[in-house]
Amino acid sequence: MESHSLKPILACAASLFAVIPIVAFRRRPNLREASTFIAAIVKFGIVLSMLPVVLAGGTVNCTVWEVLPNVSIAFRVDSFGLLFALVASSLWIVTTLYAVGYMRGLKEHSQTRFFAFFAIALSATLGVAFSANLLTMYVFYEILSLSTYPLVTHHQDREARSGGRTYLTYLLGTSVGFALPAMIYCYTRTGGDMAFSGAGALAGQVEPGVAGILLLLLVFGFSKGGLMPFHSWLPGAMVAPTPVSALLHAVAVVKVGVFCIFRVFTGVFGVGFLQEIGFANIISMVAAFTVVVSSLIALSQDSLKRRLAFSTIGQLAYITLGVSLLAPKGVTGSQLHIAMHAFGKITLFFCAGAIFEATGKKYISEMVGLGKRMPLTMTAFTIGAMSVVGLPLAGGLLSKLYLVMGTVESRQFGMTAVYLLSSLLNACYFFPIIFNAFFRRPDNPDFEGVKEAHPCCVAALCVTAVCSVLLFFCPDPFFSLASLTTEASFAPIAGD
Repeated sequence: MESHSLKPILACAASLFAVIPIVAFRRRPNLREASTFIAAIVKFGIVLSMLPVVLAGGTVNCTVWEVLPNVSIAFRVDSFGLLFALVASSLWIVTTLYAVGYMRGLKEHSQTRFFAFFAIALSATLGVAFSANLLTMYVFYEILSLSTYPLVTHHQDREARSGGRTYLTYLLGTSVGFALPAMIYCYTRTGGDMAFSGAGALAGQVEPGVAGILLLLLVFGFSKGGLMPFHSWLPGAMVAPTPVSALLHAVAVVKVGVFCIFRVFTGVFGVGFLQEIGFANIISMVAAFTVVVSSLIALSQDSLKRRLAFSTIGQLAYITLGVSLLAPKGVTGSQLHIAMHAFGKITLFFCAGAIFEATGKKYISEMVGLGKRMPLTMTAFTIGAMSVVGLPLAGGLLSKLYLVMGTVESRQFGMTAVYLLSSLLNACYFFPIIFNAFFRRPDNPDFEGVKEAHPCCVAALCVTAVCSVLLFFCPDPFFSLASLTTEASFAPIAGD
């Protein structure tokens, strides 16, 4: 069931239009931030309004511009796109609340520029989520890279400029050097607009060897997914303010990367075609290597944000590994992990920023005994860590369970060991922080007068922590949307 509507355009444009009042009210912070909140709520409301149609098995479609015959910029809201859009748009509301407290608490400069580019980035994120074809997805992917550069370099010091150069070099270098040539070849071979479909736009159009090369180019071309060796941009981007790290590097930017990789697997190639040519195993091995190595590197990081960054690299590889298993439960688990990891990891980033705002400390070794001074923050940190590790009462357990079942379903038991080992390593790099915070006496005299961070920061991290718990008990609508996507991806195989 297809319906045609302007809602996908309106959802993308809501935050883009907000840039006008954000800039206009640059000297009136309350009105500037009210404009951001209104845009975020409107965007989420529009996204939410499409949920009944998609849950009923339908799609929402809209063609924006036919660039060439059979080549168009078009939107198609399906179950997977809506799942991602719900995560990004809902968390933008919470992150805006957090950003108000963080930016004001630290008296950050250029706050208007910060909120304006944040809004543009969210427009690009939903553009990727609602893309109907490879060209549209690529265009918004690049817009996201460019719009987040000013956020990464917000502090304008040497470290920020260096991190920004690394950020753009990796993201633009791989997308232009790998993904774009692969796309051009695909278009010349198919003669169409490469619309995403369950059967795969390339299925039967190219020889197996060529298909394998195209798969590698597209997967590594969308390097926001953080697969090694194209991962160094993510730790480098941690020089950004914490609200940027939280939403863009726990939700929007990095999840856009794995979202694109997921689309490549299920919409460009199709599960059946990939099972036939067998090249998905190469991606599985790269993802498994990334999972383990990034977790080991995280163990050695004393900077809390860098530890979270390397943890994110490993968790992103979970998602890529899950879909590359080409098993129904693995595909479902990958989608669920986009949502579950987003809520858990954004909580951890919020906590890291709250600690820095309240104490000025960013190194783990300086946080001994902090739980007694900032109990709400460290309790939320504990919940976020439980979700990322995959423990009961946090949503991350459900997505990890499906990912592990996917390895069993595909009979790739080596990958089962990878997931289990990684979860053990997750516990090893998170739980010592929690233990030291709650069960050791403070050895830092600077903590004497420390209390919780700005109320907006604390409210935001409490909300996301509670959501992580609620998702354990009630994973819908994410589970229902993921199940619909899995069913559509494997329907052509069942039809054979």
